[in-house]
Amino acid sequence: MSTATRANTDAPRAALTSAEPSLRWVVSDVWTMARRNILALVRIPVSFVFALIQPVMFVLLFRYVFGGAIRVPNGQYVNFLIPGILVQTTIFGALGTTIGLAEDLQRGLIERFRALPMARMAVLAGRTVSDLIRNVVVLLIITGVGFLVGFRPHGGLGPYIEASLLMLYFAYALSWGFAYVGLAAPNSETAQAMTFPVIFPLTFASSIFVPVQFMPSWLQVFVRNQPVSQASDAVRGLMLGLPHGQSVWIALVWGAGALVLLAPLATLRYRRTA
Repeated sequence: MSTATRANTDAPRAALTSAEPSLRWVVSDVWTMARRNILALVRIPVSFVFALIQPVMFVLLFRYVFGGAIRVPNGQYVNFLIPGILVQTTIFGALGTTIGLAEDLQRGLIERFRALPMARMAVLAGRTVSDLIRNVVVLLIITGVGFLVGFRPHGGLGPYIEASLLMLYFAYALSWGFAYVGLAAPNSETAQAMTFPVIFPLTFASSIFVPVQFMPSWLQVFVRNQPVSQASDAVRGLMLGLPHGQSVWIALVWGAGALVLLAPLATLRYRRTA
């Protein structure tokens, strides 16, 4: 190949690598990274299986062991429980972002990804998108388990889909905070331990398992206004066709605030990661 021909061939490639990536290339890079994470999950399904076991155990435990001792306004605890379990499951599913990024960082893959000619946001966005897709599958499976133990939503198919989209959106927004933790932790074990002091109070001190009015009065102020309770109340109200006030809009605002705050922080942390 002549020097002139080689120069003409390399010119577009140089222009592509020097210019800011177009939206089409960004989407392609994000999907490539998401597909890589999904394929890893398919080829090594053990972690996915264990991610399913935990919510199933919660359903069975609270449905058949604790359910008889917990009072709810309509007397059907299983209908109160399953929407909350679904919210908890999607939030815990978003923890996969923390562990996955911490493992990639520990193996040196993050440093290799940074050296590749790809959009800077592709690694983080691809990880969060793949965990969102995994959450969809888990949501469908736990919904089926809920029906097997007696869950009967009365809100209709449309509100049920709206509730599912709301909880997936809410968990996706939180996953960007988990992405920051995964990049800040030295290994996956530490990353998982770092999330527990935040995620456990938000999920267990909430309206997921128990009606707020039966909690101590000093705790109710926090529980009623924290984001997981608002998301649980919105999902429960939509699925069961019950009044839920402004909880849908409040959950949407919490999710938007999390995205606006946490996504830039995680991206900045990724750029500074060696």
